[in-house]
Amino acid sequence: MIAGVALTPFDAAAILIVLAAGLGYCNYRFLKLPASIGLTVMGAVASLLVVGIARFVPGAAFARDIVGFIAGIDFHTTLMDGMLSFLLFAGALHVDWHEMRRGRWPIIVLSTIGVALSTALIGGGFLLLAHAIGFELPAIWCFVFGALISPTDPVSVMGVLKRAQVSPTLEATVAGKACSMTGWAW
Repeated sequence: MIAGVALTPFDAAAILIVLAAGLGYCNYRFLKLPASIGLTVMGAVASLLVVGIARFVPGAAFARDIVGFIAGIDFHTTLMDGMLSFLLFAGALHVDWHEMRRGRWPIIVLSTIGVALSTALIGGGFLLLAHAIGFELPAIWCFVFGALISPTDPVSVMGVLKRAQVSPTLEATVAGKACSMTGWAW
């Protein structure tokens, strides 16, 4: 509830989109940081402003309303049932499927052997690090951790590859590996 008016999910989405657009414009116009970094910095600054208002103007209902609104969001449902599907779809829009088919063998190797090797290296390293600092963890937890962080985020990969202007086949190979590891290729 902001200013005595209950917000619907549509209202919240509209506010967040307008806020992201405004902050993105400020970043583009003044800071000139890469978009994801700029929005992160601007979001952190906006959060600090809300905290500052709450701290230095104790009677301000604005900050309390924002905190109450954010506390009322079910982030698990919002992320898993809402935002994640749009992010994955946005990443899939930029995949050149013809090039991905041409590079299918490197993609298959990277998304199977590469993931298994990455999981083993990260999980084993995490296990060794935990034991080195005297923290006993079951090996299976370490390897599950390795398996969870091994997949590459296809949305960020596609953005980096577009800016790097790599060959279409290399772009499709890396994107295909990222896509297949997150479960939305083929």
